[in-house]
Amino acid sequence: MRALPLLALVACLTPMAASAEPVIFAAASMKTALDEIARDWAEGHDPVTISYAGSSKLARQIEAGAPADMFISASTDWMDQVETSGAVKDGSRHDLLGNALVLVAHDDVKTAPQDLPEALGKDGFLAMALVDSVPAGIYGKQALTHLGLWDQLSSHVAQADNVRAALALVATGESPYGVVYATDAHAEKRVHIAATFPEDSHDAITYPVALLTTGSDTEGAKAFLDYLSSPTAVGVFEAQGFSVKH
Repeated sequence: MRALPLLALVACLTPMAASAEPVIFAAASMKTALDEIARDWAEGHDPVTISYAGSSKLARQIEAGAPADMFISASTDWMDQVETSGAVKDGSRHDLLGNALVLVAHDDVKTAPQDLPEALGKDGFLAMALVDSVPAGIYGKQALTHLGLWDQLSSHVAQADNVRAALALVATGESPYGVVYATDAHAEKRVHIAATFPEDSHDAITYPVALLTTGSDTEGAKAFLDYLSSPTAVGVFEAQGFSVKH
């Protein structure tokens, strides 16, 4: 697998320092939807500070004591790890959203995953989030393995720090194809959905949310968490392609 220079692309997703406002740690794939919801929220409430990154990176920072009030993970495994560390407030965890996994292309083409080895040729890249730690990369590796393609494609994979960085590689044309969430494809007009991976080719994509013991504004974070279930927020999530858990 190969690495590409991505630091500039992911700079905007680097977690932020402590804030006087409720601090929300959220999976990078939520950025478009959650930024819009936070703007709506701020029209009638004190604002929240949101730090986006890969769920694995955020989970490790929470375990190290980062001052976050709420965590939205793109996988149950990383939330399980945070909960095991004792950082989740009792009774606050629940499943918030679901998503789908897609193959995106820089050009407007339809390509079945089985045709990727030929489509990539000898030197083409397949952009993915880190395949052993970031949820989108883990789901992608599961899907390609399930389809019997991983051994052929692993040497073509360009791993990025998070799924939005992988998306950017395809959007800018540095990589002709990438594996991202359906909501990421919806948010980036410079990519096209080439195919959708079968649901049974990877673990269910679930976004759990929980309040944390490491922050300093539990009440503010709880109010924002409640707002995520409001008709306004649900409408934003669904418009971006998320499935909302009820």
